[in-house]
Amino acid sequence: MPLYKTIPINSSILVYIWKIEESEAKLSEGIQLTPHCQKRIDGMKSELHRRGFLSIRHLMAEAGYVDADLYYDTAGKPHLVDGRKISITHSGHFTGIIVSDTIEVGIDIERQRDKILRIAHKFTPIEEYRTIANTEALVRKLTIVWGAKESLYKICSDRGISFLHHIDVKDFSFADNSTTAEVLYHGNLSQYDVHFLEFEGFSCVYALKS
Repeated sequence: MPLYKTIPINSSILVYIWKIEESEAKLSEGIQLTPHCQKRIDGMKSELHRRGFLSIRHLMAEAGYVDADLYYDTAGKPHLVDGRKISITHSGHFTGIIVSDTIEVGIDIERQRDKILRIAHKFTPIEEYRTIANTEALVRKLTIVWGAKESLYKICSDRGISFLHHIDVKDFSFADNSTTAEVLYHGNLSQYDVHFLEFEGFSCVYALKS
């Protein structure tokens, strides 16, 4: 069972990461989907997406939940029926969830790809990174910034929020494995702690409301 990593943030917040290696049939074993989720998975053309969907249910089981314990609001934000907070992510052969007793949380896993260099100006002031001459380091840093903003967007769940104009991720060094961020939207300022890790060409970023 490829539970890739479990990260205890503190006594009330846990991150779970899965590496998808099993077949769809194997991942289906022991998983009971609600009719709604069965319809969703039946409509997925990509086998990897279906395997990712099922692997997330295994991660939920690690946290003590079944598929029926999860629901989505009108903005598409996931919730747990017992009131605890959850965020979900899927990229390539990795999936992840973060579960918190009370604090709002968000998580994102992204593959580190050169493609991000072409779109960076759309989500962050790219001039701030001109001093980074190493392309690999720049890709890594931008991927973490994107993941941080995705995580914060998942927490805020307001489609009007702009990654470029409303979310500010403070600069960081890779060795710190953490930074802070702010969301300023409609005059309301909220602050967050951001943590990240890298593995197998992927970046995982998770954010906690301060």
